[in-house]
Amino acid sequence: MNRSAVALLVLLAVLLALPLALDRYLLSVTILILYFAYVGQAWNVMMGFAGQLSLGHALFVGLGAYTSAALFQHFAIVPWVGMLAAIAVCIVMGSIIGWLAFRFGIGGTYFALLTIAFAEFTRIGFEHFGWVGGTGGFFLRVTQQDHVDVVHLRGPPILFYYLALALATVGFVLCWAMLRGRLGFYFRAIRDNEEAARAAGVNVFRYKMYAVQISSAMTALAGVFFAFYYNNLFPEQIFHISRSIEIILAPIIGGIGTLFGPILGAALLTLLSEGINQALSMAGHEVPGVKQILYGVALGAAIMFMPNGIWPGIARRLGFRRAVTADD
Repeated sequence: MNRSAVALLVLLAVLLALPLALDRYLLSVTILILYFAYVGQAWNVMMGFAGQLSLGHALFVGLGAYTSAALFQHFAIVPWVGMLAAIAVCIVMGSIIGWLAFRFGIGGTYFALLTIAFAEFTRIGFEHFGWVGGTGGFFLRVTQQDHVDVVHLRGPPILFYYLALALATVGFVLCWAMLRGRLGFYFRAIRDNEEAARAAGVNVFRYKMYAVQISSAMTALAGVFFAFYYNNLFPEQIFHISRSIEIILAPIIGGIGTLFGPILGAALLTLLSEGINQALSMAGHEVPGVKQILYGVALGAAIMFMPNGIWPGIARRLGFRRAVTADD
């Protein structure tokens, strides 16, 4: 067993036992870290592996959240079934975006703008969709939190901790398997040189569509988690571009195209953000928008000083050569 596998098993064992040592606040912070690590991996499939920049990934979080929440609230459909519907809706939306972009040769910055446009159109639509609350918000019934109901995803924070851990673990394993297989090889070929990949016989359109569909499906699960963890949804929040920026920051800071980058980036950003908020609160100050300011500074610093992210350098120093980037 190599060093990377041992480190992963130790980390997983620690995470499984971690709730025993955390209070309610620290547990909520850890849930956020795991959530952003997972959704960062989902975005990484599209951008880090296949080279298709999405700046509207909040679209898939919102669609996944609203689909599962509406089915649960209006038709009493359990979240595990609603999850399948959420995945289907997001795959369809991702396929529409992908077909429009790739069939007509839209890529790069213009593809990113297209994803933003779809997220904004959807936000406006949901603001005028009374069946899911419109601008007034959509709220799920909150039951007694001490009772654990896995079927309906109702219960205390520890339930959502293990759900978030399961999501992050499955996302990591899926991305690891993808990179080691033919799919990941084709994704990287398209990312590095699309014309060369096409000349070598790769069906570029098909595999770019696969990247969008896989990424959107994974992000749908994050949306389902978001809906049942927070119990309230507002279109102007969940579809907003600031939500998309939150999603992409973890892999950018940690390392785009790496397996561990989104995890490291999510941990650093969440801990730094919560630490600043706690420090300001203890000092008796409240600064609106401090998280957005932090994210802006972090993004600028990463682009200027660490364009490859933090993880590649750490991995080389630790000897995890096969876990550095998607190129390995």
